[in-house]
Amino acid sequence: MNSSLIQLLVLAGIAVFLILKLRSVLGTREGFEKPPLSREEAAPSLRRATPPALDGPDQDITDHVAENGPAAAALKAMKLAEPSFSVGEFLRGARGAYEMILMAFEKGELDRIRSFLSEEVAATFAQAINAREAQGLTSETTFLGIRELTLDDAEFDSTTRTGEITVRFVSEITSVVRNKAGDVVEGAAGEVKRQRDNWTFARKMGASDPNWQLVATGD
Repeated sequence: MNSSLIQLLVLAGIAVFLILKLRSVLGTREGFEKPPLSREEAAPSLRRATPPALDGPDQDITDHVAENGPAAAALKAMKLAEPSFSVGEFLRGARGAYEMILMAFEKGELDRIRSFLSEEVAATFAQAINAREAQGLTSETTFLGIRELTLDDAEFDSTTRTGEITVRFVSEITSVVRNKAGDVVEGAAGEVKRQRDNWTFARKMGASDPNWQLVATGD
């Protein structure tokens, strides 16, 4: 075998290697391919990709409340005051806050959640916890989960830039209350109870503190 033939085989081997390498990076192309679009032809697809008009329905709002109702208007005003505000993210935070606050109250651990409570709610919780302790009662509660969570109402005060959102929770818990002797005076071990709460959270929109505070509770 002469040197010319050896060089030819080496070059052919290199060519095959390069082809295989390119195919692994770029993939294979089969069948008819359209020629590249001109700038004018490409323009319509670019226009279709632009976001919808800002004055159209906001799905982050209309997913949770009626589009033309007062709650929707309040939520829209909150977004104008704080563009980064998201109703969906707020509700996800409210879900976690509900369990945290409820369980801290049941355990009498008010200090752990005080920053998430208004002064009025904190005082009401403290009064209930103190009364329970004065009677020698202890609560054994297990949180099983939230079965329903809906945005019930929303209000916005343009003067103070304060937003208020009321959320309806339906949760399931097991709860037993015992006296000093350890006897059960309320509830039954293993009995699942469904609990309904309407909680109102408030916050000054645009404030540096991202936390909402619980300002009112109800059934």
